[in-house]
Amino acid sequence: MHTIYLSLGSNLNNRQENIFKAKVLIKKNIGIITKESSIYLSEPWGYSSSNNFLNQCIAINTHLEPLELLRGLKKIETILGRKKQPNNIYIDRTIDIDILFYDNIYYKYLDILTIPHPLLHTRRFVLLPLVEIAPNFFHPLLNQSISELLNKCKDKTLILNLDHINS
Repeated sequence: MHTIYLSLGSNLNNRQENIFKAKVLIKKNIGIITKESSIYLSEPWGYSSSNNFLNQCIAINTHLEPLELLRGLKKIETILGRKKQPNNIYIDRTIDIDILFYDNIYYKYLDILTIPHPLLHTRRFVLLPLVEIAPNFFHPLLNQSISELLNKCKDKTLILNLDHINS
């Protein structure tokens, strides 16, 4: 059994429903969700859009190997209406599921998959929810905990914890 950390994001249509449906499909087809962060509202990262994102990080246990996991997650994105990004340009999307960590290994397969996610330490919208569920998890390449990475992150994107706003 492998422990995986995923980032879920949506900025089109009913964003909360998109994240909920993604988790239902992950439970059905990928593995057991063991932890969930709060849901955060954030501005788009890497491009301009008036559609803000909802983001959440989850931990799952799965028997799937990295490429099987990627294929399964891409299938979920397609089912939920994700369109292909032209030439890796960031665009609005119904759902985005990124593999952040797979156990504590480094894994690279061509230009298709790199684990840990190569940009996670630069993205506040990933680190804030991730620190809720794995503050002491050590990045296997950067040799720093998620808490340390968040403290050093230079990203100043506006992010709000919706659970704190709604309570």
